[in-house]
Amino acid sequence: MKKNTLGLMAICLTLSFLPLQSNAITHASPSAMVVAEPIGNPEADALVKRLNEIKEMDTSTLTRSEKKALRKETRAIEKNLNQNYGGVYVSVGAAILIIVLLIILL
Repeated sequence: MKKNTLGLMAICLTLSFLPLQSNAITHASPSAMVVAEPIGNPEADALVKRLNEIKEMDTSTLTRSEKKALRKETRAIEKNLNQNYGGVYVSVGAAILIIVLLIILL
């Protein structure tokens, strides 16, 4: 009798968590925390300012070649920022592990 009760409880728990798992799959969550803007470097600030100017532009009036040139410039600026002034990347799993370790040790 206890085996049946235990089995029934296990089945109920399994079925109750299935909708949560399927809901979690449909929503994408970021996999890393990234420092958005470099702080204190005038060259990096100028590059970020240029990126913001490009994002605010009205591209509907530009020709195809101008749009292509803007895309190339944007990619070059982003590549430069990532190589020279890249932020600190911490994966979600690493962040959880760090928090758990801090809780255990403190």
